[in-house]
Amino acid sequence: MANKPIETDAAPAAIGPYCQAVAVGEWIFCSGQLALDPESGLMVGGGDIEAETRQVLDNLDAVLLRAGASRGDVAKATVYLADMGEFSKMNQVYAEFFEGLVPPARATVEVAALPKGAKVEIDFTARVGR
Repeated sequence: MANKPIETDAAPAAIGPYCQAVAVGEWIFCSGQLALDPESGLMVGGGDIEAETRQVLDNLDAVLLRAGASRGDVAKATVYLADMGEFSKMNQVYAEFFEGLVPPARATVEVAALPKGAKVEIDFTARVGR
């Protein structure tokens, strides 16, 4: 079973040697997304964790859609925060994203730094074809 790259213009282009996501059979492995505007490639949110989280989740939504999946197909998420003190604000936006759905399993970790000075990065693993 070969890896299939998933790419969409509705999410920011990769800023390194990786794909926005890779499909392996019925599984979709989404790379971590930052709060980058898909058109300009610039960070959005002005340092506001809630605005950044919304943009990150919008970017992941676009990648999932391109892969033929939706937020209801997400099985696992990993959240990387530059400051765990902003966990509750991020978590509120995250909860709204999965409202009415079974939320995925998740790990949240604080990191020393994220690319482009981001406050949050999130990646997803999803399953399609169920």
